[in-house]
This record gives sequence, C-alpha cells and structure tokens, in this order.
Amino acid sequence: MISSDPCAAVQADSAAPSDARVRPAGGVLAAFWELSKPRVGGLVITTTLCGALTAPQAISLGRLGATLIGTSLVVAAANGLNMVIERKSDALMSRTRYRPLPTRRLSPELAVAFCAASALLGTALLLTFVGSLAALLTLSALVSYVLAYTPLKRVTPLALFVGAVPGAIPPLIGWAAATGALAPLAWLEFAVLYVWQLPHFLAIAIFRKDEYARAGMRVLSVSHGVRRSQIEIAIYSLLLVVVSLLPVGLKLAGMGYAVVALTSGLAFLALATAGLSIHDERRWARRVFFASMPYLVVLLGSLAIFAGN
Repeated sequence: MISSDPCAAVQADSAAPSDARVRPAGGVLAAFWELSKPRVGGLVITTTLCGALTAPQAISLGRLGATLIGTSLVVAAANGLNMVIERKSDALMSRTRYRPLPTRRLSPELAVAFCAASALLGTALLLTFVGSLAALLTLSALVSYVLAYTPLKRVTPLALFVGAVPGAIPPLIGWAAATGALAPLAWLEFAVLYVWQLPHFLAIAIFRKDEYARAGMRVLSVSHGVRRSQIEIAIYSLLLVVVSLLPVGLKLAGMGYAVVALTSGLAFLALATAGLSIHDERRWARRVFFASMPYLVVLLGSLAIFAGN
C-alpha cells in the first residue's frame, strides 16, 4: 500500500543507520547483492543465453560461462550506478525506499566503488575469454543505460524508447559470443526484445503511477494519463506480434516457431487490448506485466529451437 504521506519514505530513511561501515560483513554483501538488482540481471542472462543458443555456431560451455558471468558483472554495475543516481527519488517510492542507499546500508562512495570493480572485472573477463565485440556491446549497454536513459526518465516519457536500446542488447551479446559477429537473425532478436519492453514497462508505469509521480519520474502514465498508456500498450503489443513473425517471413525460422509466436503473441495481444474496456486498470496492468515475462521466454526459447527449421 502506498503511503498517503509523501514524506514517509524520507522519514524512514532518516531513521536508518547513518554509517554503512557499522554493518557486519554479511550485511554489506547482502547490500551489494541487492544493489546489483538480481531479478533484472536474471532476465538479462536469460536473453543473453537465448541469443547464444539461437546462433548457428555452437558455443563451448567455458565460453558461454565467461559470457554469462562477464555480462552479469557489467549489468550489476549498470544497475548499481542507476541506484546511486536515483537514490533520492528511490527514497520517495514504497517499492524502492528500502534499497541499500536510501536506508544507508551502503554509502554512495562504496556503491560506486563496487560498480567500478564489477564493470572492470566483467569487461576484462569478456575481453579475455569471449571477444571484443561482446565486450563492446556490453559496455555500450551500460553507458546508454546509465548516462542516457537514467537521467532522461526525469525529463520525458520518451526515455522509454532510449532505455529499450540497452535492454535489447543482451541477445546480441550472446550471438556475438557464439560467432564473433552479428547476423540478421540476431538483429531480429534485438527488435523483438526492444518492442517487448514497451508494453512491459508501460504496464509497470500504470500500476506504479502514484509512486513515479511522487518521485518526479516523467513516465507516460504520469505525463499523459493512464488511458494514453493503455492505448499504446495495445498498439505496441500488436507491433510485437508482427515483429515476432519477421523471422518466419524472412525464412530464418520454421513453422514450429511460427505456431508458437502466433499463438502466444495473440494471447498476449488479447490481454493487452482488454485494457481498453476494463475499469480496474491497475489490476489489468499487473496482469500484463507478469504475463509479459513468460511470453518473452517462450518466444525467444522457441526461436532458439526452431531457428532455420
């Protein structure tokens, strides 16, 4: 439940211990883990893996492991730097006010040091055991997420389209790790993931509208209203069905993928368009958000299985 008092989160922050150094080692390690946003990292690893498995060239387990670990470390750095930049607004949102920085379990300086070490280690791992292209793609995702998307969220709802770029890069990383280059099917995976993020994050912005408004985030539901967000979710979900079928149209995937993409896409589209005539928009938006994740895994997983068949 969202507090009716906008200062409640700040008061909770003020009551937290002011010196992260007094925390035991286990507490600091747990705070570092939380700083890395492991749930987001898990989705990134899944889509990176899908890119590697879709590529026509087999990847060794050692190379795949280095890819996933290196990417995880750089993603942890990007997520942590995002928390450093947004620590004040995080204190104003109920879902984020207990993060390590608002609660002062970590200092900003210690968080930045962790992120720098994580980014350097992850990049070195990718350069040494995977290749320069995978490393470059991973770093480009970090830079665009931290320096472009994160500050733009407070300026314009168009930040969504900027943030979807680093969010769609992981399949490219996996493909590059397997082949050392990129190919049309890799870019189609990028396109699918890019478009998928639009209804996914617009749904979050609907059921978290009050919190985003309190924190000064210019998401679409705050700047243009819930109805506009519902319409755009429907439009982008239809576009997602079209984009997901491009591998079939270009003869890069077979009928097995076509069946999975069409049936799962139409099911998700039906849920997305239901918002145009529903009254409980927050409950509906939660359903769209939670349904979007298994839909993506099924879609990319089936592409990995049926690519070229």
